[in-house]
Amino acid sequence: MTFLSISNEVSQLLAGKNIHMQLSVPQLTEKVLSRDEGMLTSTGAVRAATGKYTGRSPKDKFIVDEASVRDKIDWGSVNQPISEEVFSNLYNKVLNYLKEKEEIFVFKGFAGADKKYRLPIQVINEYAWHNLFAHQLFIRPDKEELDSHKAEFTVISTPNFKADPEVDGTSSETFIIVSFEKKVVLIGGTEYAGEMKKSIFSIMNYLLPESGIMPMHCSANVGLEGDVALFFGLSGTGKTTLSADPTRRLIGDDEHGWSSNGVFNIEGGCYAKCINLSREKEPQIFDAIRFGSVLENVILNDQTREADYDDGSLTENTRAAYPIQAMENIVDPSIAGHPNTIVFLTADAFGVLPPIAKLTKEQAMYHFLSGYTSKLAGTERGITSPEATFSTCFGSPFLPLPATRYAEMLGQKIDEHNANVYLVNTGWTGGEYGTGSRMKLSYTRAMIQAALEGELHNVETIKDENFGLDIPLHVPGVPDDVLQPVKTWHDEEAYNQKASELASKFRENFKKFSNVPEEIVEKGGPVNSVQE
Repeated sequence: MTFLSISNEVSQLLAGKNIHMQLSVPQLTEKVLSRDEGMLTSTGAVRAATGKYTGRSPKDKFIVDEASVRDKIDWGSVNQPISEEVFSNLYNKVLNYLKEKEEIFVFKGFAGADKKYRLPIQVINEYAWHNLFAHQLFIRPDKEELDSHKAEFTVISTPNFKADPEVDGTSSETFIIVSFEKKVVLIGGTEYAGEMKKSIFSIMNYLLPESGIMPMHCSANVGLEGDVALFFGLSGTGKTTLSADPTRRLIGDDEHGWSSNGVFNIEGGCYAKCINLSREKEPQIFDAIRFGSVLENVILNDQTREADYDDGSLTENTRAAYPIQAMENIVDPSIAGHPNTIVFLTADAFGVLPPIAKLTKEQAMYHFLSGYTSKLAGTERGITSPEATFSTCFGSPFLPLPATRYAEMLGQKIDEHNANVYLVNTGWTGGEYGTGSRMKLSYTRAMIQAALEGELHNVETIKDENFGLDIPLHVPGVPDDVLQPVKTWHDEEAYNQKASELASKFRENFKKFSNVPEEIVEKGGPVNSVQE
């Protein structure tokens, strides 16, 4: 991939005397503490609070409407356009703001573990703890790489610079703006560090397809014999838990590219949700949170500075950022071959999707475009019963191009490498949420293991009457009746009614896609016999 050089304005900024370039983890930790940006925890990690913004601000995210990208971007509520004039004015204001700061922190590194396709980046911060976050989340250069490093995209993050919507043309005081021509991400008015990580992922989701590489919001691991597995899934589906398998090595936990050479991690670290984290449940993540790690919005004991991961009083979205090397049993560098197995994880609170089903290519593309899971009652204000939620390609907030572009790439990859695709429901069985029960983790692990080991390739299946899915009749370690949802319900009529309800939601959601081949609609989704 080739890019234009970084703008002269940024180069002038980095020539200032207030620049701290490529500080080490100990140096950044000292700065965080001396500047009173955070505190040290009992394990040596840095803990910071992000104020009123404890998550991403999707309504404040924009792409500059520039001639070179105008006809490529999938404009809408996710990819909101903003004028070049608005961006230019804010850009100059932010650079002038930074010139007046006593200290600025700069990290140079990469996105993309495959050196052939990696993106050289730099991150400019007014907070030391944000720069420590960038140091741990992106790929760190060695001395030789640093000496020859030429950034091709710059992230500028100024949490204390707040926009005036009436003057600056933004929606609020917060802004996350990507300019593909300036090669700049401009972030202001929010202290949430995840905006930096996800902005670079969005950029890679734009750039990689241009080189024939499929960007993916998924985790990935590899077995002892080199067999690679991908795990797609939204929050609460078990993606992190199921991919952190002690018998397999972790490639990465969130963002990957799939090239003609195989799979590579886009990141150099992990950004794990840690509400209710415990060593018993997730020992690898728990033990990774040590010196050099960053905790966001985690409550600490005043005296011992021990983290209380069960306390969600600031937010349920508590986070831990750490380099992937802090975990055991990883692939380093984070590169592996072509996937043998692809798993789509869903937590179906309606209790009607099978716990595992083998997908055809058309079904894989349909469910990839759908990106289904459930929101549960009580998780958000106003939700009193399970709600279906769909996130295109399991990552709609980060997709600048039309969704069908990514789905087409998936279909091509499946054909080219003969990958087996499975839909795995980690949600409810025996009834919907509130009536049934959550699928046992031991059953899910057994099903995943059978899929990874090829035990389901030629197993006898039965066709699900509602969704057209091929359900295995037998899986080692799982009772046969559990495999067929209708057999776990006491009332078959109630099951069919709930299945019909979910099928209708799938169909309604799929109407938003244009230019989808008819065979994907006909062969990929719920069967037409479902009564609505």
